[in-house]
Amino acid sequence: MLQRLYVHNFRCLENFELKLGDQSTLLLLGKNGSGKSTVACVLQLLQQIGRDVNRVRELINVEDMANGHTDIPVRIALHVKLDAVLFEYELAMDLPAGFRELRVLEEKLSIDGKPSFSRNLATVVLQGGNPNGEVKFGVDWHVIALPIIQAQSNNDPIQKFKDWLARMMILAPIPELMSGESKIDTILPNKDCRNFGEWFSGVLKQYPAAYSTLDLYLKKVIPDFGEILNTTIGVDAKSMHVRFIANNSKIVLPFERLSSGEKCFFLCAVVLAANKHYGPLLCFWDEPDNFLSISEVGKFVLELRKAFNQGGQLLATSHNSEAIRQFPKDNICLLLRKSHLEPSILRPVTEIEIEGDLVGALIRDDVDL
Repeated sequence: MLQRLYVHNFRCLENFELKLGDQSTLLLLGKNGSGKSTVACVLQLLQQIGRDVNRVRELINVEDMANGHTDIPVRIALHVKLDAVLFEYELAMDLPAGFRELRVLEEKLSIDGKPSFSRNLATVVLQGGNPNGEVKFGVDWHVIALPIIQAQSNNDPIQKFKDWLARMMILAPIPELMSGESKIDTILPNKDCRNFGEWFSGVLKQYPAAYSTLDLYLKKVIPDFGEILNTTIGVDAKSMHVRFIANNSKIVLPFERLSSGEKCFFLCAVVLAANKHYGPLLCFWDEPDNFLSISEVGKFVLELRKAFNQGGQLLATSHNSEAIRQFPKDNICLLLRKSHLEPSILRPVTEIEIEGDLVGALIRDDVDL
């Protein structure tokens, strides 16, 4: 589970710290521009490192440095506990005079307090798990070290950490782009979920029992849902169709014919299946209540919270009062930003004096740090 995220000099995040501890669900609230999506961008940067993206320029650029502060390094620190083992990863990137793109200044990973590797500029030092002791090697300034360090086995702690990073689900779905077709199989969804068909196929190929989780959830939220058909349409290509059954009649529709809200139900089903069958995972879902009717929002969010309370971790954002009401105050933080010239400020709702209920205060714009 994600225990702590620290970010400095990245967009609107300066000396920003998000502490989750053992919280399984957390809701981030705030006005547009307060920094909610920027938190997702930081997590996506780390996710891409876990997915073997190692060139700095593919992860961050000069414009990402807060308010043009190119003289200050961008710093990111992540503390994650996996099976009672604490992983502490730190990455600092700077822009020396004359450089067009950022370089890695410092990087290190500790496992349960013991150094695994450290890096200063172009020199990487492997300190843990090497029978010959400390090993040093050089690396390009503009390359992240973590993706290129070879794990000794699938049980290697470094591989376990990279897998967790890679499998984080950072979601801001665009239903119109979600496709049911697949030519490859993957268990790594895109942020906008345009590769939904490939993700669905990959989950079922590697974890066939996941279909029971999908089926149970979908029959609960869509009464006439029958089954999902993943039909072969060509060489190594498949297309998702959905069978609906009502009053002794049946109809089969291509996944693309479903409404935006219905696609979100199918997305939620795969999220729950992924977390249960190859998790526990971290899921950051930017406004999961989007595209749903008012009567559906509360049940949808509550189902997500219940599932992640049994394992994994859910971070969500919302502007919807029905979604907000599904989170207790202990599981809500507020992001505030007075102007585009100032950094975001994060506070747990329990530390803020609020007159009346939280939703009412937000509607009245009566919340101030």
